[in-house]
Amino acid sequence: MKRTTYAGLVDEQYLDQTVTLTGWVQKRRDFGGLIFVDLRDREGIVQLTFNETNAAALKVAEEMRSEYVIEVTGVVHLRSEGQENNNIKTGKIEIEVTDAEILASAKTTPFYIEDNVNANEELKLQYRYLDLRRPEMQKNLRIRSKIMSSAMHFMTTHDFINIETPILAKSTPEGARDYLVPSRIFPGSFYALPQSPQLFKQLLMGAGFDRYFQIARAFRDEDLRGDRQPEFTQMDVETSFMSADEIRHLVNEWVKVMMKEVVDFDLDTQSIPTLTWQESMDRFGTDKPDLRIAYEIQDLSATVAQSEFGVFANAVKDGGVVKAISVPGGADHYSRKDIDKMAQYIERFGAKGLAWLKVTSEGVSGPIAKFFAEDAQQVIDAAGAQVGDLILFGAGRFDVVSATLDYLRRQTAKDLNLVDNTNPWAFAWIVDWPLFEYSEDFDRWISAHHPFTMPNEEDLHYLDEGEDPHKAHAQSYDLVLNGFELGSGSIRIHRMDIQEKMLKALGFSKEKAHEAFGFLLEAMEYGFPPMGGIALGLDRLAMLLAGQENIREVIAFPKNSRATEPMTKAPSRVEQKQLLELGLFTSEDMAD
Repeated sequence: MKRTTYAGLVDEQYLDQTVTLTGWVQKRRDFGGLIFVDLRDREGIVQLTFNETNAAALKVAEEMRSEYVIEVTGVVHLRSEGQENNNIKTGKIEIEVTDAEILASAKTTPFYIEDNVNANEELKLQYRYLDLRRPEMQKNLRIRSKIMSSAMHFMTTHDFINIETPILAKSTPEGARDYLVPSRIFPGSFYALPQSPQLFKQLLMGAGFDRYFQIARAFRDEDLRGDRQPEFTQMDVETSFMSADEIRHLVNEWVKVMMKEVVDFDLDTQSIPTLTWQESMDRFGTDKPDLRIAYEIQDLSATVAQSEFGVFANAVKDGGVVKAISVPGGADHYSRKDIDKMAQYIERFGAKGLAWLKVTSEGVSGPIAKFFAEDAQQVIDAAGAQVGDLILFGAGRFDVVSATLDYLRRQTAKDLNLVDNTNPWAFAWIVDWPLFEYSEDFDRWISAHHPFTMPNEEDLHYLDEGEDPHKAHAQSYDLVLNGFELGSGSIRIHRMDIQEKMLKALGFSKEKAHEAFGFLLEAMEYGFPPMGGIALGLDRLAMLLAGQENIREVIAFPKNSRATEPMTKAPSRVEQKQLLELGLFTSEDMAD
């Protein structure tokens, strides 16, 4: 079996040549003594013709069905005039087959192997190996492969050393829930799958490897969504003796190279804006803004502080905010019923309602318009609205208002096609993050990035006894693309005294800190260099560059939204013998 080239690459340069091709039968059309077969492989489709001149090959073609695996030899000819297919690379030629062999037969597939197939998502995941045959999926995984190749080449040519870190590691409290692996040799003890290689890469800096990277697998037991999986892939980068600006410049260099190599886009890295966390939250209501949407959040707190509308006035009086977005053309697009649906949705953010106004040539209309009869123009101007716009308000706590208006901004832009696709790749850096954030899930303060993030120099005093550490900001930075976080990084703590203060602020006693992170704290006593780094999510990057809305579409064998894998049925029960070897019992065993 000696293939000449891929089926999808045969073109006019092969005219009148004999070629041998292999692949899958996409489609078969039988016209008696003439059979056409579309042969598919990873590069595309080519048309095969079988006729009575080559009777043996024609007989084999009569047995072919969709998804049969075949090998053919034939001569490349131009298609008849008017029969060309300009939608595919091979559309001007066809192969007149002289020899053919069926290498494997196939059952009827549960769905067609074609793009935009109308099949249940769970069914496609159950038969993922068939789903992956579709051209769209093949394209997605090739984009992912190009990203990884670009990362490997760029880092190695910039003096970074590729070092693997352990998958079976110690469980350390870093934020998300760990996936735990029981030890057979030490009953009752567990390894943890890494949420990131954070501690190991800091130790590598202490070991003198001043430029480290790896394409790392990471694991987090958390609720899933479209851009999140239990296991994911990141490019992990750590450096010594580099500032935050230098690290961001390095990442910009790679992003520029990668965008050219993967999607042939010339990115002007000088145009990538840098926003502080506070500025991003004020203008967009999120720390990962989509800058392709032109309209921003406006603060109307001062304008409506004395408003007759009690919801607004009381929100400001109670220390909250009143903010709004003006949706261009929204007045005609959204009915009251549509707005009620949005109001119901935003309840999940803690919003207790959705106030709105439509801007008309006479002023404003809507259920709260009567409260602004005299100062309607002030509200219109403060919201930056025009005639025909829909003004959507948020009133109350800063975090609730921010989350609400962020969602409404994204959703209305999608509904009205207001995302500016003339700027297809809107990157941004978000810097100067709070060092801590309050977690509703854990009901306590946690580190906004991780417990090893260096505070800003001017904020170090907030970690001292008697100060409020929650006022501190971090030397951290996130890279954002089109409203998604691509990477998160920071300058790390390399001094023992600061690290101990940081852990104390997070609620660790000295004993608990050394129990959890003792190996790192001890290493710091042997001379740690100033260091910093970043982890870039390659799944999300591949999703965006492939034009997909879910990272499952760029992962070969992903989990579904319930964190199960329909094809292999993972997670699954194991034999009782395996559990006994590990000294484990299930809740059902305990009940028995």
